[in-house]
Amino acid sequence: MQPPPAAVGMRLEEVDTPALILDLAALEGNLRRMVEAVGDRVRLRPHAKTHKCPEIARRQIAAGAVGVCCQKVSEAEAMVEGGIADVLVTNEIVGARKLERLAALARRARIGVLADHAQNVRDLQAAAARAGARLDVYLELEVGMRRCGVAPGAPALALAREIAAAPNLRFAGLHAYHGRAQHIRAQAERRAAIAAAAAAVRSTRAMLEEAGLDCPIVTGAGTGTFAFEAETGAWDEIQPGSYVFMDWDYAKNEWAPPLPRFEHALFVLATVMSRPDARTAIVDAGLKASSVDSGMPAVWERPGLAYTRAADEHGWVEAAPGAEAPAIGEKILLVPGHCDPTVNLYDWYVCVRDGAVEALWPIAARGALA
Repeated sequence: MQPPPAAVGMRLEEVDTPALILDLAALEGNLRRMVEAVGDRVRLRPHAKTHKCPEIARRQIAAGAVGVCCQKVSEAEAMVEGGIADVLVTNEIVGARKLERLAALARRARIGVLADHAQNVRDLQAAAARAGARLDVYLELEVGMRRCGVAPGAPALALAREIAAAPNLRFAGLHAYHGRAQHIRAQAERRAAIAAAAAAVRSTRAMLEEAGLDCPIVTGAGTGTFAFEAETGAWDEIQPGSYVFMDWDYAKNEWAPPLPRFEHALFVLATVMSRPDARTAIVDAGLKASSVDSGMPAVWERPGLAYTRAADEHGWVEAAPGAEAPAIGEKILLVPGHCDPTVNLYDWYVCVRDGAVEALWPIAARGALA
């Protein structure tokens, strides 16, 4: 872990760069808006793969969440170490070492995991039995993501029976996440995609219950669609993650009622290190400071400036005709194109309120890939 780039009490302009800046007022507003939007229609289980930080997870739970999701065993370990007692790993976990760690974690907290293959169910059962633990296992249902998951209907029923028959596993329900729908720009098209997924969820749940298998929870959804999953009544629990920060790619979605409007809370602070000409500035935040898989970061509240390309350690900021690039030594804020992989590049959140550093939070699950 690198030392923090700031100290409590510093002004924002004094923070060393590149630095990951968290606007606390915007974060708190986003936590509040999500709880208000969800109400009591569904349970809220936010995805911690976005922030990788137990401090943020604790605040989400204090605001009303039942627990958090993780994507990796190592992320779940970091959350449990940080005091989170209910964690769902929304992924298939394969490999003896990972299964051993997952089962050991289930002796310390309530741990859930996904399965989409009978062999994996058998391996989960063996690991849990050796550890003297009990795991919640959700059947991952394919509802449009075209990645992992079991087809709705008879294949899902067969696997659910495998899970329910395992003595150290508890069949916890269905995991139905339509990730491809999250960034469909038009709101009506996003809603239609979730309506189709809901039909698969309902038919599979009905088949399970007709076969005598209780399906306690259907969980899924993301920041781009959670309101639609909630309105269908087919989901009992939602898993939005990016809403806490709102990256630039999500900002491109069409947002209108009933969807709440979340604020940008996460920024990369960069310094101009070179001025090749009057309309070009080179900043010290490149590919190793902000993920560009979903597009370049946006320059925050500086009309006429655009971040146009990135190298490993350098970023190009270009001024529109009639505008001038920022001066050498000047600092600018960038809104990441994709918040999750950007967070994974940093050891610390520099938490700012009213232009001053209020706290420094370690990103405990940074690099937690296993």
